[in-house]
Amino acid sequence: MDDLYEELRQRLLNSINGSDLLAGRVQVKARGLTVEEAIGNPEADDFPLQKGKEKLMQADFRGALGQAFTDRYGDFEGTLDEVLEMRLNSNYRRAIFIATLNAVLRHLKLVEKTVHCRDQEPALCATELCSHLRMEYGRIKIAQVGFQPRIVEALGPDFTLRVVDLDPDNIGITRFNTPIEGPGATEGLISWADLLLVTGTTLVNGTIDQFIKDKPTFFYGTTIAGAAYLMGWNRFCACGK
Repeated sequence: MDDLYEELRQRLLNSINGSDLLAGRVQVKARGLTVEEAIGNPEADDFPLQKGKEKLMQADFRGALGQAFTDRYGDFEGTLDEVLEMRLNSNYRRAIFIATLNAVLRHLKLVEKTVHCRDQEPALCATELCSHLRMEYGRIKIAQVGFQPRIVEALGPDFTLRVVDLDPDNIGITRFNTPIEGPGATEGLISWADLLLVTGTTLVNGTIDQFIKDKPTFFYGTTIAGAAYLMGWNRFCACGK
């Protein structure tokens, strides 16, 4: 994983080469957003954010916002150079780095949809994702990494779907007629699937290398916006801001 983060650092530096973004003191602030700030008021109450399992860290770089989901959160303020020199040895530090990366690339107008959608938009996004995958691939076997309830609800009727999640409260239960499996099932699930649908949070929790495979893969969400751009990965985010 260290090689991937170093590659992201270098590609970000290449993107800002020749600019003054590293010169002087640039304020980068990151903090955990409240549920209301992050996703508004969706009708359902089963998002990880609402259960207190994760928060969105938000970096503000010269007015451009970038976010990252994490289970380890807190405030940070420093320079862009300090963020790029930071040892990425915890979910908290990786969340700061990824949120900042997203904000900087948003400032440079290289990426968009770096801020989470709100209210009823997660359900709309899931519906659009289902339509896109059905048109592009037909009725395939999908391995979804990360329990995002609206996506599971949307994909379940149209695809053969398996879901793996790290949250012990989800493992072993069935949601929307789909059993939620634990991390021990990951290797078999990857081999079984025709397509991997992976939460961008894997970039923060250090598990993403398992899912960079030689088979169709889509990452979803705002967390992975900048990395997907820099690395050329497929990303789906229909309603992000």
